[in-house]
Amino acid sequence: MDLEPAHRFIVSSPPLPSRSAPSSTAPVDVLAQWMTTGKPSQPSPLPQPHGGLRFAFYGRTSTLRHQNRVSSHGWQRDMADHLIMGRGQIIADYFDAGTSRRTPWPQRPQAAQLMATITDPNPAVDAIVVGEYERAFTGNQFSTIYAWCTRHRIQLWLPETDGPVDLGKRDHRALLALLATQSQREVLRARHRVLAAMHNQATQQGRYLGGRPPYGYQLADAGPHPNPGDARWGRRLQRLSPDPHTAPHVTWMFRQRLAGHSIASIARNLNDRGIPCPSSADPHRNRHRNQGAWTLRTVAVILANPRYTGRQTWNRRGTGSTDPTSKPALSVKLAHPALVTEHDFVAAQQTRAARPSNDGRTHQFALAGLIHCGICHRRLDSHWNHGRPTYRCRHGHRSTQGPTQTRPKTLYIREDHLIDQISIRLGDQTTTGHNEPAPNRTQPSRIATALRTSGTFVICDHAGCRLETINST
Repeated sequence: MDLEPAHRFIVSSPPLPSRSAPSSTAPVDVLAQWMTTGKPSQPSPLPQPHGGLRFAFYGRTSTLRHQNRVSSHGWQRDMADHLIMGRGQIIADYFDAGTSRRTPWPQRPQAAQLMATITDPNPAVDAIVVGEYERAFTGNQFSTIYAWCTRHRIQLWLPETDGPVDLGKRDHRALLALLATQSQREVLRARHRVLAAMHNQATQQGRYLGGRPPYGYQLADAGPHPNPGDARWGRRLQRLSPDPHTAPHVTWMFRQRLAGHSIASIARNLNDRGIPCPSSADPHRNRHRNQGAWTLRTVAVILANPRYTGRQTWNRRGTGSTDPTSKPALSVKLAHPALVTEHDFVAAQQTRAARPSNDGRTHQFALAGLIHCGICHRRLDSHWNHGRPTYRCRHGHRSTQGPTQTRPKTLYIREDHLIDQISIRLGDQTTTGHNEPAPNRTQPSRIATALRTSGTFVICDHAGCRLETINST
């Protein structure tokens, strides 16, 4: 069978240093030969395989930021070339850059192309060769790919086995089990070391560990990098410094909160005064956001950020594990200028604008989600008012914005009044004359169960209420 041109199977984007098969007419590098043997020798043609296997090389690198793609590809390819020397030649090259080893092969771009090439009715390769086990596999990935290769009669070569893998051999099975465990251990050790170092840098050194600076701060130079090697390369540390344009607004928010104002009123005041929200004040670092106004969540997040006290934090959403590196980190000393004192920050977290219920019980809303507005077609919000459950619709109005003249009047519905009306419409004879409830009046939970079972919703407006089912015409 005639082989198609090899360049059809070579991955061309992005380009990597080309590697051509050895040729009997290729010139010999005399200097390289002297460096290897210590003395010059007569040029001789390199050995050329005759009838060898057709290999597809596969390699991978995790990141492009901390690893050089060309270098990583180079040493992995060198290992593969040395492994198959005299046994065949590599005619296809597949290399995944910026792909985690945890990603399954079918989800890796280049690995998926390799698998598609092999599943072709007339595959152009006889075997897959990798430069290092850990670069290609982790966990149970090897057993899955090995079984897949066996079904397609493709060999899988590893440097660790010095040739094709044969799980029928006991020593190969033991070696692959050891490599799988070692690969997992490498990931866990690297993760633990990185997290432990970052935890220490945040707590003991108060170092800024990256990310977008909080609203009210900007990045400032903090001197050369403490690692001498990084310092020689010109790397420098950064720290948080108050932003003269936004820091006063953060201080004002904490003062308002300590005065008893609600988060909604703070956000509404900021919008009314035209104060730029975080995504508007720093659009370059917030390209994923298009909200141009203050929201309740934005104000709440700012008021709950302990970095405004001047102490650095990291991993605030800890996993709760017993491992110290997985817990939230707080610097032991001030790392940057504070915008609020620690005493005021803690007091702001304990401030409530709304009064708690006098009886301490949880409020129950039996008809929640069953009442729709006949004006704007929204579901009514559950609202506790004057010690009883009520429902309201503000027709899209938000607490962070002032009311407009064109907005319809807010709709308020008392649950007990609504229960009486629904009972009459459902034919429940539990009321007496003059709309006075009887002693054995229908319970709200019973009405809610009947509505949900029949797929019925309550449509309310200022004129009254009506019942509608989902499949009613």
